[in-house]
Amino acid sequence: MEVTSTYRFARISAFKAREVTREIQGRSAADALDVLTFSPKKAAILVKKTLKSAIANAENNADLRVDNLLVKEAVVGEGPTFKRFRARARGGASPIRKRTSHIRIVLSDELAAQVKEALAKRAERSGQRRGRSQAATTQAEGAPAAVAGAAPAEPTPNSAAEEAK
Repeated sequence: MEVTSTYRFARISAFKAREVTREIQGRSAADALDVLTFSPKKAAILVKKTLKSAIANAENNADLRVDNLLVKEAVVGEGPTFKRFRARARGGASPIRKRTSHIRIVLSDELAAQVKEALAKRAERSGQRRGRSQAATTQAEGAPAAVAGAAPAEPTPNSAAEEAK
């Protein structure tokens, strides 16, 4: 099940807020809160507020457990821009754009099982790769690859001729 929370008209540019939301996408809700707590950016405070709201929505409205929640989406869209002017020299004016954004966070509990399976498969594959890479390095160094239960290599005609000398 998916739960959504939206913070509209946040007084920060979407460009600055997207930098923070990219960090939390795909993480568990608790992990994302930790990341946002220790981020020094203003956007982290606004995104954290939205994430807490989404977690509260999941607990109270959808009866979901917080332990299983993952940040499925963290999207920042542009809101309206407030246009102001600053007085300049010789009666001129320069525009000032005060940008706003809409922060939307979607939490899901359906992905938790899939992520756990994917992590288990990834760990299994990395373990197999390590085993292959160690055998490959021993062969590359010139040492014979030891295989359990294998008979020792028989001498080749060239090696017998070298021993005779």
